[in-house]
Amino acid sequence: MYAVIKTGGKQYRVYEGDILNVEKLDALEGSTVEFNEVLAISDDNGLRVGTPVLEGAKVEAQVLKHGKDKKIIVFKYKPKKNYRRKQGHRQPYTQIRITKISG
Repeated sequence: MYAVIKTGGKQYRVYEGDILNVEKLDALEGSTVEFNEVLAISDDNGLRVGTPVLEGAKVEAQVLKHGKDKKIIVFKYKPKKNYRRKQGHRQPYTQIRITKISG
């Protein structure tokens, strides 16, 4: 059984027990979060797709930790104009474990 959820402007296909990093959520470590924007669920009855979301479907997850990704370098450069800008960025994330898919 899997579900397709939407969070942080991205879509994820999740199974029960999956551990994944999503955009940072406003939740404490160890707490439980619910994702109500479930786009599709596949189970023994087949695939059910919402328009755009499934009514009454939800996915529960446990927050494991918060962190930052590896640093990426943003480098802007214009030839022959002595223009160089170097900037780093680390995207914050929340690591979650999917505990229950219902709907």
